[in-house]
Amino acid sequence: MTDGNEPLMLLAQGRIAEAEAEYERRLEACPTDLMALNVVALAALRLGQARRARELLERAAQLAPQDGATLHHLGRAREASGDPAAALVADQAAVRAAPEHFIARLHYAAGLESQGNSEAALLQYTRALKDAQAGGNWSDAPSTPVALRPLVERAVVAVRRGRLELTDRLLAPLVKRYGRSGLDRVEAAIRIYNGEQQPAYADARQRPTFFYIPRLPTSAYLDRRLFAWIPAYEAAYAQIRAELSELMAAERGSERVFDSDELEKEHLRGLNVAPGWDGYYFYRHGLRRNENCSACPITARALDSIELIRIRDHGPEVLFSVFTPGTHLLPHRGVTNARAVSHLPLIVPEDCALNVGGELHAWREGRAVVFDDTFEHEAWNRSGSVRVVLIADVWNPYLTDVERAAVTDVITAIGDLRVAVENG
Repeated sequence: MTDGNEPLMLLAQGRIAEAEAEYERRLEACPTDLMALNVVALAALRLGQARRARELLERAAQLAPQDGATLHHLGRAREASGDPAAALVADQAAVRAAPEHFIARLHYAAGLESQGNSEAALLQYTRALKDAQAGGNWSDAPSTPVALRPLVERAVVAVRRGRLELTDRLLAPLVKRYGRSGLDRVEAAIRIYNGEQQPAYADARQRPTFFYIPRLPTSAYLDRRLFAWIPAYEAAYAQIRAELSELMAAERGSERVFDSDELEKEHLRGLNVAPGWDGYYFYRHGLRRNENCSACPITARALDSIELIRIRDHGPEVLFSVFTPGTHLLPHRGVTNARAVSHLPLIVPEDCALNVGGELHAWREGRAVVFDDTFEHEAWNRSGSVRVVLIADVWNPYLTDVERAAVTDVITAIGDLRVAVENG
């Protein structure tokens, strides 16, 4: 009698024929052995026995209707037996059962494309390439299995073509709505996003992670005189701080800024203590937090008076940002220079600072500072007390009203497409 793990060991050692023979014996002894059904079916496929492979995998799929690998193999057997419609059904089921199975998704995309559903195929190709390349696969010929290369190349061509079409789809409604005049920078930003144009950064320290608008004046910190709302905003400092104190005393409304331990470990460090970054949000991902706004009506009115960037599902992010003692937020970059980030310091003990692009700024309570967070930046609280600033995302003051409207439309459309890809 063979050891239960012997066939797996044979496969791992590349002794394919021996492993397949062992699984044949297992299948004779136990016709419901899922692993044996899959291995024997794949062997049959290699031998051109599509009918037998399909019969075995239909049985396997009945036994394990949510097993992504089995469903993917069934798709290949149905395809080999000349039934592309049934193959597409199996591929769709495989992707639903195992969203991370990028090879199954690649075949699903190809099936959609073959049936003329190019838009849905583009979403699936995009997700398949993204997931594969995130794990170091399909970035070049050596990282792509020979048998898959034609299909991966087909995906790359489809995505490249889709990006070109996306540029036109994003631009056409903007031109219709706003006219072409004044959209040059937004059009260039779309082309940069789609990889059709290389960005030319005015400052080498600037690197937006998502959407870059070229030819905007650039500096790590923005001149306060560009923001007409700052004096009135600062005038409300004492009342805003009083509302903060009441909110903190009530111990309600606070949440972690990073919503997982992994993200906190990646972005935060502590000075001989565990770090902590919490937020009392007024807006998060563009959604208004009514409870905190109601609890702090003066703060909410002050925020309504400034030029918050409002883009569905994207912005603004507005919060009382609380660093516990000893917390250091490590260097990172923001997503787009369409926005700037405003800080109104409320509680600032000694030895707290903000560093943007290598330029150090010491917060002063009640005095706002606005910076471009697409520059690498970090912040720390090396004191023994909490530090609190009111963070708000505001429009880059150099964007015109038409550009702001166009950017809102474009980022919303890109976000919708991204959700479609993620949910595809």
